[in-house]
Amino acid sequence: MDSIIVNADLDGSKISRDIYGHFSEHLGRCIYGGFWVGKDSDIPNIDGYRKDVVEAFKELEIPNLRWPGGCFADEYHWRDGIGPYETRKRMINTHWGGVVEDNSFGTHEFFELCELLGCKPYVNGNVGSGTVQEMSEWVEYMTFGGESPMSKLREANGHKKPWKLPLFCVGNENWGCGGNMKPEYYADLYRRYQTYVRQYGKDKIFKIACGPNSSDYNWTEVLMREAGNLMDGLSLHHYTVEPDWNGRKPACDFTEKDWYLTMRNAGFMETLVRRHDEIMTKYDPDKRVALVVDEWGTWFAVEKGTNPGFLYQQSTIRDALVAGITLNIFNNHSDRVRVANIAQAVNVLQSPVLTEGTKMIKTPTWYVFHMYKPHMDATMLTSRVASNQIGPKDARIDSVTASASHKKNVYTVTLTNAELSGKKEINITLAGLKGKIKDATATILTSKEMHVCNSFDKPNEIKEKALEVKLSGANEMFITVPAMSVVTVSVTA
Repeated sequence: MDSIIVNADLDGSKISRDIYGHFSEHLGRCIYGGFWVGKDSDIPNIDGYRKDVVEAFKELEIPNLRWPGGCFADEYHWRDGIGPYETRKRMINTHWGGVVEDNSFGTHEFFELCELLGCKPYVNGNVGSGTVQEMSEWVEYMTFGGESPMSKLREANGHKKPWKLPLFCVGNENWGCGGNMKPEYYADLYRRYQTYVRQYGKDKIFKIACGPNSSDYNWTEVLMREAGNLMDGLSLHHYTVEPDWNGRKPACDFTEKDWYLTMRNAGFMETLVRRHDEIMTKYDPDKRVALVVDEWGTWFAVEKGTNPGFLYQQSTIRDALVAGITLNIFNNHSDRVRVANIAQAVNVLQSPVLTEGTKMIKTPTWYVFHMYKPHMDATMLTSRVASNQIGPKDARIDSVTASASHKKNVYTVTLTNAELSGKKEINITLAGLKGKIKDATATILTSKEMHVCNSFDKPNEIKEKALEVKLSGANEMFITVPAMSVVTVSVTA
């Protein structure tokens, strides 16, 4: 029997709700046809925002939304996306699909979307092809409440009051599509650009520096050494692929070995967070600077017959396991990981939501975020998992991962079971619990077959269901978990 022991009497760090953030880039059908259909669309909308998509993300209570990229951010010039639609500049999106970008979704539309969703705006500034003045004036346009050319321009475009800008990143992937820079060069640029990300008024802008690509530990070393005192966060990008970048296959086309390779590569996030945290702690022992994992998720080959530049992929229970494993890692390292964004929100890579014409479906990934909501702003509790290792010799993984937290008298334990067959009997103990368990419920997300997905014809093939919990004693419970499952256990004590 596998076991999970939660130290119910040992409080850890707060699990920031911002770990559960999302990402919207001008890429494929994420913005256009995803969040935004325009006010004249026959698809039900709220002033141009697709109603069913907005409602799906409101149900998740998403904490923040990142925009406009991604690689698009470092070729985005914000003035192209303000003012009357008919005067906005039309251009070719050279990064993603070679399609026309009409800039009908710009700064005002993004902030209005965040207001609809009830989430924080997270904006990426342009370092790769932009100037210091351009970035400085954009921040002024968004946040300055006094009299200035930029505040007057914002007012002329219909929004007198300044917006709050809680999260701002200076550039994106400047080691790659954002300029192919060396870390020393970018560190100097960051020091310069962030100086002009002015703090107007009392609302703090949380300044984020472009961090490393996956396991580029030298980038983290240089940025923390040269500019750590000038940042609030350092980004990290890591995608889960199988078996490797050049061998990617579509999301629903994989073998059992591919399954285990994917789980192994998802679990590598644990190593990345630990290693980057160790380097950051050399320069920031108090962990003031957050590790911001603002691009993560699966990246498979596109679906057959779709534009390769649109990065459209389906989602199976495999993607759900990747999401559960990754979010458990973030929860367990919430002392350093305090912002994260899955890539991407709609119709791109590991999306929680897919659309096609008037239809919208929630993917298995959506349900994982829904099931993990109780962790948001809860207090992390350390836990220990005892389980077997599974998979072929070159892709061995722990069969079970878990994380735990509490808010007042409610304890939440989330776990993943990556076994491909059979059932697991799992014993969960709340060690050190004051009092006794009064009630326990559980929900499960699972599939009888690993290739199944929610399609537009069959949108409810994979969705969360109730799972029986058996209480045993004052602080102990048992659950029976089928293969390929993500589980949330909620305990009242």
